Amino acid sequence: MRRSTTARAKRRPGLYRDERGMTLVFVGVGFMAFLSATMLAIDVGMFMVARTQAQNSADAGALAGAVALVFDDFNDRTASGPAVQNAVVAAQSNEVMSQVVSVTPADVTFPTPERVRVDVFRTSGRANPVATMVAPLFGLPIVDIQATATADAVPANAATCVKPWAVPDKWQEMQTPPWDSADSFDAYVQNGPNRGQRIPNADIFVPADQPGYTGYQQSPSGPDYGRQVVLKQGNPHQTVSASDFFPIALPPNSGAAWYEQNIPGCWPEVAGIGERIPVEPGNQVGPTLAGTQRLIDQDPGAYWDAATRRVVTSLSPSPRIVVLPVYNPDAYDSARSQGRTEIEISNFVGFFIENIQGTDVVGRVVPNTGLLRTGVPAPTGAFLRAIRLVE
Repeated sequence: MRRSTTARAKRRPGLYRDERGMTLVFVGVGFMAFLSATMLAIDVGMFMVARTQAQNSADAGALAGAVALVFDDFNDRTASGPAVQNAVVAAQSNEVMSQVVSVTPADVTFPTPERVRVDVFRTSGRANPVATMVAPLFGLPIVDIQATATADAVPANAATCVKPWAVPDKWQEMQTPPWDSADSFDAYVQNGPNRGQRIPNADIFVPADQPGYTGYQQSPSGPDYGRQVVLKQGNPHQTVSASDFFPIALPPNSGAAWYEQNIPGCWPEVAGIGERIPVEPGNQVGPTLAGTQRLIDQDPGAYWDAATRRVVTSLSPSPRIVVLPVYNPDAYDSARSQGRTEIEISNFVGFFIENIQGTDVVGRVVPNTGLLRTGVPAPTGAFLRAIRLVE
């Protein structure tokens, strides 16, 4: 006959208080805590890495799309256009946990004409979630990772590494329309009792911050994209010619040696639209040619492809694609009538230096990027574009 538990307890009165075996309970609880900590250390750390990589992928795609707007086609936002295609390729080139993210042309959107947004995915909905390592023990075999980035290409109001050549901005030619490289800007009486007064039928310049800007346009479909310009050193005391440039004294120094140094080199300061810079006095033809040749020698194989209307180069970017300040011809002509010789920066242009012909520098107007000074509004007609991540 089996003895009851009560009977056994009577023979072993300490049975209910016996703590032997509790170690196994503590070990089990500790093991669960260890697994939880391991999951945090391994899987959560992996999630953070995957999230960072996904954000890098989205950032790269958004920036590539903005770059394509500037350098390829600002108006093409179709699925097969350069902005969308470059964004997709750049995003897919940045893997998440050694696997390509899912991003399609539909994931590239344009909240505004100047803004590119890219969404990237490693999710169950795209059939590419991120697998976990320890979390499957807790019923979590996969997780979804996605990221969003937005970049824009907005008008720039400043630039660095500019070359010390000031080119007159385009104007509305009233004397012998339309404007061409053989024209001169004529707006003010230069001598006599009426000195400084506007002449009849004066040429007209509209600045970049006003409607109807008359200057250089960046649009790849516009008349200035790829325009060949022959730069001749002009005389600061004579009439402004469309093909002349003035050597300028970029601060904080001046002189022929400093001027020549800044042609093949990179002037480290920042110049902004509206700033005034003095013209270098004297003949600077020798320093211009010497400095330009040194610049060309940095990328001797680069050339302008007329068929594709692109600069072909093995470097990215070519040092021969530079930024030139363009000046307000109306302000200069007015100041010249008062005996002053300084330029007022009205805009900047991208310029590819093709070659040297005699004492002239030949190049093409091309897109380029600039800077955006905070607190200073950029003119809507700015030629350069500032590319930046905004979210």
